[in-house]
Amino acid sequence: MTITAIKNAVTEVLPPVTPEAYRQGMSSLAAAVNVVTTNGPEGRAGFTATAVCSVSDNPATLLVCLNRSASVHQVFKNSTHLVINTLTSQHQSISNTFGGKAPMNERFQIGEWVESTTGCPRLADAAVSFDCIITDVKSVATHDVLFCQVVDITQDPEADALLYYQRGYHSAAITARVKTHN
Repeated sequence: MTITAIKNAVTEVLPPVTPEAYRQGMSSLAAAVNVVTTNGPEGRAGFTATAVCSVSDNPATLLVCLNRSASVHQVFKNSTHLVINTLTSQHQSISNTFGGKAPMNERFQIGEWVESTTGCPRLADAAVSFDCIITDVKSVATHDVLFCQVVDITQDPEADALLYYQRGYHSAAITARVKTHN
């Protein structure tokens, strides 16, 4: 497979980096650890994700990437809502459980889960939870990119954040607030 420019005239064909080189490079991209949950026609489901980012603030929209080979893919494909729960450093075991092969009913036995505005499971003590309606899905390479309009936010402003960096967990905490002047 090769890539070409999608804008302007194609100047040359460039081969992509190898999957191994890409994964090695991505290990240096620190990312927040999230558990994405739904409660669709097939019941509750969830998975661990670091591929989450903001798209726009008007309307408030996030995206989350889901591998089409994931065991939860079909459940999310048939769902219309989801919650993106950003984890704290106290949630490593939740991340591991939702990121592993645990049966779905066992995943929700760890942590305190409450019902969100849209009816999806929300982690009660998450750093922040974004309750969303899935507005669009695009298939790119091995993943589906779910575009999610935010309809509710629950946030703990004092929480730290669980990050994944260099193939391991790390904590990010606010040690002091710096006042800036505009």
